[in-house]
Amino acid sequence: MSSAWTMLFFAGLLEVCWAVGLKYTEGFTKLYPSLFTAITLAGSMYFLSKAVESLPIGTAYGVWVGIGTVGAGILGVILFKEPVTLSRVLFFCLLIISIVGLKVSG
Repeated sequence: MSSAWTMLFFAGLLEVCWAVGLKYTEGFTKLYPSLFTAITLAGSMYFLSKAVESLPIGTAYGVWVGIGTVGAGILGVILFKEPVTLSRVLFFCLLIISIVGLKVSG
């Protein structure tokens, strides 16, 4: 895997962290969750910006958002007991297929 794709992968993982962290900030009224969210958001943006130096912006952004969406969705089920429905599973699977498709075509 090239370094741009590695940076994009880490950017996506950090996106999951800050997206889930938002839930714990309670409107940015909790200090430590707010700091965690801000730091992981900044890190995610940094790695995304490095990845787009050599990857097409549409591909990189699509993969970044896809990783964040799928990761936050999975953690939403695990941490927050969000519902698991057939349609949610189907659409998350379609997102994963899309992420892989963008990687293969990129």
